Amino acid sequence: MDLAGKVAIVTGGGKGIGEAAALKLAAEGAKLCCNTVSASGAKVAEAIRAAGGQAIFVQGDVSKPADVRKIIDETVAEFGAIDILVNNAGIVLPGTVENTVFADWEETLRVNTTGVFLMSQAALPYIKKTKGTIINNASVVAVKGVKDRFAYTASKGAVMALTRSMAADLLAAGVRVNCICPGTTYTPSLEDRFRKFSDYDAARANFVARQPMGRLGEADEIADGIVFLAKATFSTGLILSVDGGMTL
Repeated sequence: MDLAGKVAIVTGGGKGIGEAAALKLAAEGAKLCCNTVSASGAKVAEAIRAAGGQAIFVQGDVSKPADVRKIIDETVAEFGAIDILVNNAGIVLPGTVENTVFADWEETLRVNTTGVFLMSQAALPYIKKTKGTIINNASVVAVKGVKDRFAYTASKGAVMALTRSMAADLLAAGVRVNCICPGTTYTPSLEDRFRKFSDYDAARANFVARQPMGRLGEADEIADGIVFLAKATFSTGLILSVDGGMTL
């Protein structure tokens, strides 16, 4: 339990990669704040407590400053510190530069990029005290173009770039900032996208074909990378690709 006693916040911690990361961090001994915009994070916090860990659920939208303040304040009130921030919350809306509507562009950047900024800024007074770490969840699209993901790609490219900027700014304070770039990972949200296609099997096969390893990633595999970054005390500004060879 290398992270015993550490306090971690995982945004978007109710399902998929966020749920897996929260559970694995708790298994390493961390105390968890599971945040989601819906009520889904409550079951993850309950599962951690049922396994003997410590966890709270705080509902909130990371793109709203008042909600961000609530997430931070309730975590500190419960646990007294923040050591690890996992900026995982995000949305995926389809579209190209030609057909993306402004509302979708604005929402994607607000959640995926502004959310990282707001959470990091609000958590940093506490993370600097503990000389902790911030882990941003970007995507393989930050370094490799894929079709029909214009706004999403822009938002995740920004997350990768701001990770390096934050790492440089916070180095002297002893705060590490790293980024994970998952390949196509099987999650409930990806399953929902498959089901929106007229041909489910063809859609799934197309997503699988992105990875040279010939399969989708699993949420636990991405969470393993997040746990590694939480422990990687000699790494900052690292962009860790866990993508089935997609960026070869």
